[in-house]
Amino acid sequence: MSGITGKTLEFKHLQNIRFSEVDSMGIVWHGHYIQYLEEAREMFGKNYGIDYLTIAANGFKIPIVDIDCKYRRSLKYGDEIVTQVKFIDTMAAKIIFEYELYRVSDGQLAASGHTTQVFIDEEDRLQLNYPEFFLEWKKKWGL
Repeated sequence: MSGITGKTLEFKHLQNIRFSEVDSMGIVWHGHYIQYLEEAREMFGKNYGIDYLTIAANGFKIPIVDIDCKYRRSLKYGDEIVTQVKFIDTMAAKIIFEYELYRVSDGQLAASGHTTQVFIDEEDRLQLNYPEFFLEWKKKWGL
């Protein structure tokens, strides 16, 4: 990826696999992994003060334009997982996260992935430059 600065912010999010997330074989349905990424990303935002409500209050939305999830090992009902979230700083006006989901009981990597989000204004116009509030946020965290 071009424009990557090499700077990152990291966060870990713990959660338990719920009964409603498994199929008839007791294995997590593949679509829920995307929800795990979303939940970890939301918790990252709350932890670092850049949650969706803050972004919306500044007049912007950040839709996902690219998502990838690689499945490594099955997760089952009752498993506890930790999702490691890494914000990848870039010079382009986008937000990139990388993820690794581990089963806590044995430390095995269950999945990995990434997401890319872009900024759009209230009229749904793509922003080619970072909004000022986001530049201030990056500065606050040394990015």
